[in-house]
Amino acid sequence: MSDDFNMSMRKFLKQVGVTSQQAIEAAVRDAGPATGKTYKVKAVVTIEELGLEHVVTGEIEG
Repeated sequence: MSDDFNMSMRKFLKQVGVTSQQAIEAAVRDAGPATGKTYKVKAVVTIEELGLEHVVTGEIEG
């Protein structure tokens, strides 16, 4: 993989991480106190041109 590809991918993944965190924090804030709650989370990354669908699941505990 080229350096340009790696930098572009890292930039995209950083954007995904930062914007996802902001969206999750806003949703939890709007829903009220999260203390003691557990939220099931699923993230999906797709690249249609490559036929890629990558799914990551987990939990966020409040």
